[in-house]
Amino acid sequence: MKRVIRLQKRFPILLMSLVLATIPLLAAAQADGHQSMITIHVGKAGFFSGFGHTHTVVAPVERAEIDPAKMTASIVVLTKQMRVVDKDVSEKDRTEIQADMLGPKVLNAQQFSEIVFRSSKIEPAGQQQYRVAGTLELHGIRREVSFTVSGGPEHYTGTTRLKQTDFGIQPFSAGGGTVKVKNELELEFDIWKQPLALIR
Repeated sequence: MKRVIRLQKRFPILLMSLVLATIPLLAAAQADGHQSMITIHVGKAGFFSGFGHTHTVVAPVERAEIDPAKMTASIVVLTKQMRVVDKDVSEKDRTEIQADMLGPKVLNAQQFSEIVFRSSKIEPAGQQQYRVAGTLELHGIRREVSFTVSGGPEHYTGTTRLKQTDFGIQPFSAGGGTVKVKNELELEFDIWKQPLALIR
């Protein structure tokens, strides 16, 4: 009888411990089901651009801190996690393109490990649309950028463009510049508000 009473007293504590242990797992499952991602489309240029390739790069978002009430947002991408996903090239070529992208001549992921955006102003721009302005830090350089997003309050999508040279990056080229990538990049983002339990 005393043992039953002790178990009854301990049960709320055990239940609370189980709930607290489960919350991070539920948050992780939610995040895994909705991976925030930025997709970068890289065009080709140069006299022999017909012999080159367009490139598609995916950049998983490491952290997406969005506060709809305060109208603030910050996004962090780890440079080394960016991946070239071109389907019209061989695995060998894709590996070489990946190495060039992360290497010292382009993103220099060894020195500049993070790409960070922090909003300075977010305001409504229509039904479920917002105009976002803020600072983008890329390749060690900070620039003011602005773009429009749609959705909310948990999920936002949009596109924007930026020039590599604005961030001190010279577009990669080969053959003396006869084949090279365009300076302007198109960014397509698909951002999910991150569960509080996963924000570091």
